[in-house]
Amino acid sequence: MTLLLKNVTYTFPKKESPVIDKLYLTVQQGEFVSLIGKSGTGKSTILKLITGLLTADEGEISLYKKPVTLGDVGYMPQKDLLFPWRTILDNIMIGAEIQKEIKLSKEDARSWLKKVGLKDYEQAYPNQLSGGMRQRVAFLRTLLTEKDVLLLDEPFGALDSITKKEMQAWLLSIWQELDKTIIFITHDLEEACYLSDRIILLKDDRTIEETTVPLPRPRYQEMLHSQILLELRKELEKKI
Repeated sequence: MTLLLKNVTYTFPKKESPVIDKLYLTVQQGEFVSLIGKSGTGKSTILKLITGLLTADEGEISLYKKPVTLGDVGYMPQKDLLFPWRTILDNIMIGAEIQKEIKLSKEDARSWLKKVGLKDYEQAYPNQLSGGMRQRVAFLRTLLTEKDVLLLDEPFGALDSITKKEMQAWLLSIWQELDKTIIFITHDLEEACYLSDRIILLKDDRTIEETTVPLPRPRYQEMLHSQILLELRKELEKKI
């Protein structure tokens, strides 16, 4: 087991009822798990608890059987948070500048930019890139923190449908190559079905319901139109 959340409870300051209540969740090495649910059910809060940005009121969060501390996982929030005054190359190098244990040379960074189709943009600034390009850079920066577990909070939520499908295919190819563990938040049920091994539905009553996605790996875009995916999406839509 890679990640364990055991009886985790969290209440926002000045609120009476918890947004997360006695949550029990396990995630295995190399698994792709999506969190879905209505706004306000605590999806982003769970990621912040795992990162250590928030501290649980009760319960435990452990990674490889050790308590999780700030910096143990890679985290990509909803906005890309690229520094506008830094070039694309300098943006993805920032992790190595802050954490000296990350051994990332500029040559390595350039190699990754080439791999994700951004070789010609290393000296560009974020405002010169499209939304999809910016998200690739933000994901690459998260990936190059060299963490086994990556937390992605609606990374494709602001993209148009064509760019989103391109980004989904790109993310799957990188994930399958590197065997990372991903926890992914989305409001797009089709996206959750297509990308995930398991889907965790957070309900209004603070309970969760798990669904295993019966699609084989590797995934192909043709699967978006498969009967299995369409039926699973309808089932999840009813539950939400």
